[in-house]
Amino acid sequence: MSATPATLDPMHATGTFDVTSWETLATDEREGAVLARNRLTKTFSGDLTGASVTDLLTVATPAGPAAYAGLEHLHGVLHGRQGTFVLQHNGGAEDGKPWLTWIIVPTSGTGALTGIHGQGQIDVDDQGKHTFTLEYQLPGM
Repeated sequence: MSATPATLDPMHATGTFDVTSWETLATDEREGAVLARNRLTKTFSGDLTGASVTDLLTVATPAGPAAYAGLEHLHGVLHGRQGTFVLQHNGGAEDGKPWLTWIIVPTSGTGALTGIHGQGQIDVDDQGKHTFTLEYQLPGM
């Protein structure tokens, strides 16, 4: 009998990433907000190594960055298993403090990461360093 995703023990991955490029593709200034479409590239290190391309929709208000949503296609090695998967982003900031979360898009895993699912978060320190935690389940682990 095979294990269902609900019966698998979660794995934990931590590390850092660097934004290697940020291109604003379009902006739309509205009353009280600026909406933008952006494309980013990143490199990851730690339990997850690799690179990604991310498309973000962002909202900035006179108080600063306010919210974002996006999709990120990541190609890399997670705890020794190589493949790709897609992260769905949701984030924002309140009183200058960001909150940033990920969900692994179901059925998006390929290669040795086929069947991966889970969630995580991104933290940004005062110097702008990005760290991540990812809790995931993967058949065969």
